[in-house]
Amino acid sequence: MDTGGFEPVAKEGIMSEMARQAREAIAEADVIVFLVDARAGLAPQDKRIAQMLRKVSAPVFLAVNKTEGMNAAVVTAEFHELALGEPHAISSEHGEGVRQLIEDALAPFPEESDEEEIPDHPRVAIVGRPNVGKSTLVNRLLGEERVIAFDQPGTTRDAIEVELDFGGKQYTLIDTAGIRKRGKVFEAVEKFSVVKTLQAIERANVVILVVDCVQDISEQDAHIAGYILEAGRALAVAVNKWDAVDEEKRKDVKRDLERKLQFLDFAEFCQISALKGTGIKPLLKAVDIAFAAAMAKLSTPKLTRVMQDAIQAHQPPMNGKFRPKPRYAHQGGSNPPIVIVHGTAVDKIKAGWRRYLENVFVKTFELKGTPLRVEFRASANPYADRKRNVLTVSQERQIRNKRRENKKKFA
Repeated sequence: MDTGGFEPVAKEGIMSEMARQAREAIAEADVIVFLVDARAGLAPQDKRIAQMLRKVSAPVFLAVNKTEGMNAAVVTAEFHELALGEPHAISSEHGEGVRQLIEDALAPFPEESDEEEIPDHPRVAIVGRPNVGKSTLVNRLLGEERVIAFDQPGTTRDAIEVELDFGGKQYTLIDTAGIRKRGKVFEAVEKFSVVKTLQAIERANVVILVVDCVQDISEQDAHIAGYILEAGRALAVAVNKWDAVDEEKRKDVKRDLERKLQFLDFAEFCQISALKGTGIKPLLKAVDIAFAAAMAKLSTPKLTRVMQDAIQAHQPPMNGKFRPKPRYAHQGGSNPPIVIVHGTAVDKIKAGWRRYLENVFVKTFELKGTPLRVEFRASANPYADRKRNVLTVSQERQIRNKRRENKKKFA
């Protein structure tokens, strides 16, 4: 967990919120790395933070940063005053001493297996435009002010992960930075924040897209939804601040959602108020359903039977003189579910029939909340590299005459 700059004495504004978030992170951590600046020297704030860290139960590792090109023993000497054990001289920029610091910090914990395991609970990325209520929603779900929710775009810079136990079910929530239009993103740090948000979408099992119904549903909401769909992630849409609009505005919002986000017809739309906590249970139920659909196991015999029934109802269109012939189907992956169809010339099947087959699979297997992808694999033709012998009419006539002569001769 990376935290914002920690000013222990800050009483108001965003610095106070950062300090509160840092205290929450310290309370939850198994190991704490306290980073100080070798070139700035020991500061009064360092002493205040150290005084607080000496009272926590988790082990604390003191890292003296920016020590490249300096004598480690000399530059770390004054930091012994903090009474947090032997200081580690490191350079974050150049990587010096960082590996040893991390190895020492993680030494008491068992190594994780390299084998990919099926997740037992969903990783949920919460995404949307700036200031639509993403961090407020995370705090509402957790029941505490765990992440900074500030009435100013750009408050959240990194993707922040927190664990949630809600009604006996486990979730990993990922609060992300708001994504603005590309033309309005100028700062390098904001561009980095957008990249981190897109990476969080890739790592998630389910994405909650938060839209603000007080503001108009914008083209940017549709662009963000496009990122999610391209990544193939399961989805629930949280229409936030529903309590703050009247009935006429709600009708306008519903029309805008149907018009601008019609390609998300597989997802559940939930009206919520992150500030007041209404609609939270239906939203998490939609997340559970979407997660189950994204990780569903689809049997090969049933997939093949469903495909054959679909072909009987509507065959693939002709491709020239030939009609593609799908033979059988099997599952090729999860998150999203991928169905691989084998057959003759199936690589020539048009996009329209692919969408038709995807819809048939989604409806039959009741996959609510997740997109499904169909991939076609054409069987190899063993005679494709052989040249066909094409005979002229006169050559065929000569062969027939020769056969008649041979019959007469042997008769």
